[in-house]
Amino acid sequence: MGRMEEDPLDALRPLMAAYAPPLDALIVPSEDAHQSEYVAAWDKRREFVSGFTGSAGLALVTMNEALLWTDGRYFLQASQQLSERWKLMRIGEDPVVEVWLANNLEKGCTVGIDPWCVSIETAQKWESSLGKAGVKLIQLSTSLVDEIWKSRPVPDFHPVSIQPLKFAGRSVEEKLNDLRMKLAQEKACGIVVAALDEVAWLYNIRGNDVSYNPVVHAFAIVTWSSAFFYVDKRKITPETYKYFCENGIEVKDYGAVVSDVLLLASRQLICTSDVKYQTEVQKYEENKHNLIWMDPGSCCFALYSNLPSDQVLLQQSPLALAKAIKNPDELDGLRNAHIRDGAAVVKYLAWLDHKMQEIYGASGYFSESKEGSKTMKLSDEKLTEVSVSDALEGFRAKQELFKGLSFPTISSVGPNAAIIHYSPEEKTCAEMDPDSIYLVDSGAQYQDGTTDITRTVHFGKPSTHEKACYTAVLKGHIGLDIAVFPNGTTGHALDILARVPLWRDGLDYRHGTGHGIGSYLNVHEGPHLISFRPHARNVPLQASMTVTDEPGYYEDGNFGIRLENVLIVTEAETKYNFGDKGYLSFEHITWVPYQKKLMELSMLTPEEIEWVNSYHSKCREILAPYLDESEKTWLRKSTEPLIASA
Repeated sequence: MGRMEEDPLDALRPLMAAYAPPLDALIVPSEDAHQSEYVAAWDKRREFVSGFTGSAGLALVTMNEALLWTDGRYFLQASQQLSERWKLMRIGEDPVVEVWLANNLEKGCTVGIDPWCVSIETAQKWESSLGKAGVKLIQLSTSLVDEIWKSRPVPDFHPVSIQPLKFAGRSVEEKLNDLRMKLAQEKACGIVVAALDEVAWLYNIRGNDVSYNPVVHAFAIVTWSSAFFYVDKRKITPETYKYFCENGIEVKDYGAVVSDVLLLASRQLICTSDVKYQTEVQKYEENKHNLIWMDPGSCCFALYSNLPSDQVLLQQSPLALAKAIKNPDELDGLRNAHIRDGAAVVKYLAWLDHKMQEIYGASGYFSESKEGSKTMKLSDEKLTEVSVSDALEGFRAKQELFKGLSFPTISSVGPNAAIIHYSPEEKTCAEMDPDSIYLVDSGAQYQDGTTDITRTVHFGKPSTHEKACYTAVLKGHIGLDIAVFPNGTTGHALDILARVPLWRDGLDYRHGTGHGIGSYLNVHEGPHLISFRPHARNVPLQASMTVTDEPGYYEDGNFGIRLENVLIVTEAETKYNFGDKGYLSFEHITWVPYQKKLMELSMLTPEEIEWVNSYHSKCREILAPYLDESEKTWLRKSTEPLIASA
């Protein structure tokens, strides 16, 4: 017991030295065997080694140094969580890990990786970069982190559930037929599906294996004639087993994917159960082609490294784009989920407004000052970032089709709001402060859709600077919302629209502006995004995609501001159609008011004021049926029209 309480660095380094060959460095990424952004508790190896709890990061351990790379969302959080033994490496500012290794390790040195937790794309990039420096990348046969992690959580076993067709919108048969058409186009005999949300979407199933993400730890292999599902069979009920059989899917043990990938490569992977079906055309096509399709970004290096490279088609999974372009039933479900979710958030804000006045004597959501002395009506009661976050979850839990949260709620007061992905903990979180900005970024999983919304409010008197910053963020938020752009436009091109109002004052933010969102799936969904990062150029936005609109501004030690709605990409009706391209625009489906008290009206154009008034009018119309009388009164007041300053 005492041995395992020591710093993981001190436990890892002897194992690195004893490994054959000895390791000069060990890379510990955040991802699991499916390259997931959010991972189960037992897969949080990087968090265990470093102590940093953010969702994105990479740890590097050498014999005398320990470094952690993370992006701009987590610079402040990482600087607070890392011990003095660790050095923070800021992505975008410091050298990337392979460059650092090439510059700091001598020729002949070795770097260890767990090939299950590194994508094909990343491993190949590291191999190439390190190879030029004479440094060798070693695939470990076992995870050294798992060997020292004696308190590692034990996996839970949750049954696989079926997503009803009325929510999924398309049958498994239709999706498999489309996928097999893609196999034909690329002359592939089969595809290995590793991304958990792609497996869930393809087979119309959901699970509870990863907190906040309704996915199952599973792989899929689809060929011209067969479909396989690799999972811990303890998660399969008689009902779901029957469902898989009816859809022509053979259920196999999770670990069998390793041998089955090799069988697929040698044309020996056959369906052994009674679910097999194969036409003569399928048999002909399957025998004619021999390429195995693997997504280099989501498939792990362990499944790829034993295959002949000329037999593997390394290309983004066709399921990524198919899943991102929502069908009509999915879009209707998302719209409905966001209405109920908006009602829950409005109920919460009305409740919080009342409690802040009752407990802290705050002037409240609508007023900047309150006459009379500050009173404490309930001196023994206090609100914390966690307690109010729990209250918000309670309002959501009462909504129809609620399944849980879509990510840990970012409930942050004052300086904590400057930590972009702040995660409050009960023992250390801040008490609510009527004199500070409060930022709440939250979302839920409903069976008909996933939600993600951010609002920033102040229950006291905001400073002139805070109002100016809030208004600049709001202007950028509106600027993206009203964009009209030609087909073929990427999120990289649109990102600037949300930043220009901030840039005018020399301000900016370190995160992307928007991400796709799942249909009762992951809250962060690709392959598209709106961002300044280069990979935002890869995939154009298309009609029926979803994307968030979430600019922000953060002052370390003071406050943070972010506003976020979910948008649907729609076909725009334009007066002309230059180049016969067709044009696109956005439909916002999030319905929660913006706090008028934080707006500096002199900074808003008449068009922007009209946009806010129109949005607030729709909020009243859409949300009122879900609220009680006192909540309706609060909503009416919060959505009263803005009047431009003279």
